[in-house]
Amino acid sequence: MEEKLSFEENMKKLGNIVSELEKGDIPLEKAVQLYSEGAGLAVLCRKQLDEAKIKITEDMSDE
Repeated sequence: MEEKLSFEENMKKLGNIVSELEKGDIPLEKAVQLYSEGAGLAVLCRKQLDEAKIKITEDMSDE
């Protein structure tokens, strides 16, 4: 079972991937794997932000 990471943890992982890709000294196959993982993390982070926005909006409308 995969552990659900916090937004901050996902952003840190994404930042690490970006840093590694920016170095440019990795094999193409590894770069493609990292890019794919980073793209998935970016989607996940966007989803987490959207969920937080919905929660805040709902909380504000309850007041």
